[in-house]
Amino acid sequence: MPAPATVRTPAARTPASVRPLAEWMSSLGWKPFPFQKQGWSAYARGHSGLIHVPTGAGKTYAACFGPMGDLIARPPAGLGMLYVTPLRAVSRDVELAIRRPLDALGITSLCVETRTGDTSSSVRARQKQHLPSILITTPESLTLLLTQPDAREKFRGLRCVVLDEWHELLSSKRGTQTELALARLRRFNPDLRTWAMSATISNLDEALQAAVGAGNPGTLITARIDRPIIIESVLPGVDDRFPWAGHLGIHQLDRVLHALDPGESTLVFVNTRSQAERWFCAIELARPEWRSIMALHHGSIDRAEREQVERGLKDGSIRIVVATSSLDLGVDFAPVEHVVQIGSPKGIARLMQRAGRASHRPGQTCRITCVPTHGMEMIEVAAVRRAIAAGHIEPRVSECKPLDVLTQHLVTCALGGGFRPDELYEEVRTAHAFAGLTRDEFDWALRLVRDGGDVLGAYPEYKRVVADSQGLYRVENRNLATLHRFNVGTITGDATMELRFPSGRRIGSIEENFIANLKIGQKFYFAGRTLELVTVRDLTAYARAARGRTSLTPIWSGTRLPISESLSQAVRQTLASACEAREPELRAAARLVRVQQTESIIPQPDELLCETCQTRDGHHLFVFPFEGRLVHGGLGALVALRLGRRQPGTFAISANDYGFELLSDDPYPFGALIDHDLFSIANLADDALESVNLSALARSQFREIARVSGLVFQNYPGAQRGMRHLQGRAGLLYDVFEQFDPDNLLMYQARREVLERQFEQSRMGRLLNRLSTSRLRLVDTARPTPLALPLVVERIRGRVSLESVDKRIENIEARWKGLT
Repeated sequence: MPAPATVRTPAARTPASVRPLAEWMSSLGWKPFPFQKQGWSAYARGHSGLIHVPTGAGKTYAACFGPMGDLIARPPAGLGMLYVTPLRAVSRDVELAIRRPLDALGITSLCVETRTGDTSSSVRARQKQHLPSILITTPESLTLLLTQPDAREKFRGLRCVVLDEWHELLSSKRGTQTELALARLRRFNPDLRTWAMSATISNLDEALQAAVGAGNPGTLITARIDRPIIIESVLPGVDDRFPWAGHLGIHQLDRVLHALDPGESTLVFVNTRSQAERWFCAIELARPEWRSIMALHHGSIDRAEREQVERGLKDGSIRIVVATSSLDLGVDFAPVEHVVQIGSPKGIARLMQRAGRASHRPGQTCRITCVPTHGMEMIEVAAVRRAIAAGHIEPRVSECKPLDVLTQHLVTCALGGGFRPDELYEEVRTAHAFAGLTRDEFDWALRLVRDGGDVLGAYPEYKRVVADSQGLYRVENRNLATLHRFNVGTITGDATMELRFPSGRRIGSIEENFIANLKIGQKFYFAGRTLELVTVRDLTAYARAARGRTSLTPIWSGTRLPISESLSQAVRQTLASACEAREPELRAAARLVRVQQTESIIPQPDELLCETCQTRDGHHLFVFPFEGRLVHGGLGALVALRLGRRQPGTFAISANDYGFELLSDDPYPFGALIDHDLFSIANLADDALESVNLSALARSQFREIARVSGLVFQNYPGAQRGMRHLQGRAGLLYDVFEQFDPDNLLMYQARREVLERQFEQSRMGRLLNRLSTSRLRLVDTARPTPLALPLVVERIRGRVSLESVDKRIENIEARWKGLT
């Protein structure tokens, strides 16, 4: 595979085709950056590549002016440039940014339009007949376009694809779906150029290769643009007690209110939707006079309301917005001056991305205020600051040949003019994620969509593609074609239902289980308002506005983020030097560090701390790899399995981002059995499978795989089936495959995805390699230490009252030496 070419020198001239656009920039007082000129010049030479520069530095025009200049000089007969964004909410802003110079220059030969799930049916119908010169779209809408019978003719003249926020797509199935679409487009036009944009990624060569295609040369353009990130913190006072666990952080409300200025445009980021609801409610109750300038923004709120919030941010009428990752990317809110992060960002790139929302202009300083929610998060904030200063950031790795995505793509290609297996196999392997696809794997996927695989051949609905006399595979059944188009994409929804007012106006979407546990007339808080449930009908919940207050807030599943691998490394290093550090967060955490040092030790980065102690709960083993909650959950189960082989025992397991706990009711010789072999990478896969109820987890994961691969459908013309229907159909298929086709490759994929998503198995493998050379530090303590106490709280929370938890914590703190 050819190594990507890398462009780093600033010497580049503006191509003749781009000069009108560059002159337009000059008329506004803007001077093109060298990296922008490099991008234009590379495009003019026929290159594809990746532009990696900080947020707000001008990536969009760096990637777009090359093809736009080309289209101005040589207007296309049809589609000439495709702009793919992961967020349909930003498509309108991108369209305006592209139109602006064209309108100013009086260019009427180019038509700019958007096509997403929000595009009106009349516009879609027009685009079905003739695509515009420049189209802004999403991966899902692009795939839908590829299902049109004349897709080859529509895309044959396409000159460039621009990929926005490539780091966001790269490590997901949406990214592999995009890679397959790009491979298809390159088959239609071998001269197609691809330009990806990103601001926060470390494995640039891999990201470049995924964008330009396996084996294709690419140009990497980077720039050192000084955009300092100032990280401040809202910290407890010297004599204040601070929680040992939790993520909501409402106890910091008064300090956050003091840090907010209603005259300053501010984004308040949180990590979960339920946390966003609670923080918005708390701020509104404490400062009711701010209600007219405040708003709430997360993915479950109706799109129209979110867009109204975004417009308010831009025009200054809304100045404080509590948001989740729904505002992380894309949308340019130049008026925003300040960003607040409630809780740890859990990742270095995530904090950089969110900080970059402030002063979203080249060369401007970003200011972000971090609000730790418990003691260890103070150390995390200091670790993030150090990591950013050192230039460390997380890599993004593309999915490895997910066969459910490939299966869906086969049907897409069959609809979009048809395919021949030999040609499509070679085409698919030019996608970076599928470069290692074997012919046996491809043929297996083909049999699945052609014959229903080995066990579904008796059912016509699984025979989706048919070969004609020329060996060209097409979809002949119109109903199957319609269902495929209605279910294109890799985004699988949770078990949610629509939430509307009795008038029919949409409020948002909410989990089915939450509504199922409500009584008619019961109040709850959602989308920044108190509501009262009226009725539930046809997978839709109806609620009306209500007076009064309530603490009942929806909780969405799967929203707690584990600490990233890069940040965990920074935390280990920061904690090891915390005693001598002068950062404000580490000074605030000095008592925690001092007590840990007194009661046990502060582990060095090359050490693994294991603590044992006995309490009224039983006999404890605490292990602290500092590698994230998911990894620790899997590692705890693995260690419990291996300990049980040496001496039988029954263990309760709890895990957080810093370590895990094994608790035995009966005396157990943890200290005598701890050694490096417990953390050996040998037989990791087999032991991991044995240590968890993999069958039940894989069954749940298979629902997503079955939906993406087209074995079950969620969306139907004129209706949407409930999640229970989807679960039932997918569960039935899982049982059939498990009994009659155990070697089904989608079953293998389900098990692999469980191990990766539930336990981050590949990360666990890297952790075990690290632990194999780490020095074991076994300490028998008199009581749970500051590192161990959060694990105790994690385990007992929800089983006993908060008052009982607080009392136990106070008793432990009172016996710690060196607390004052």
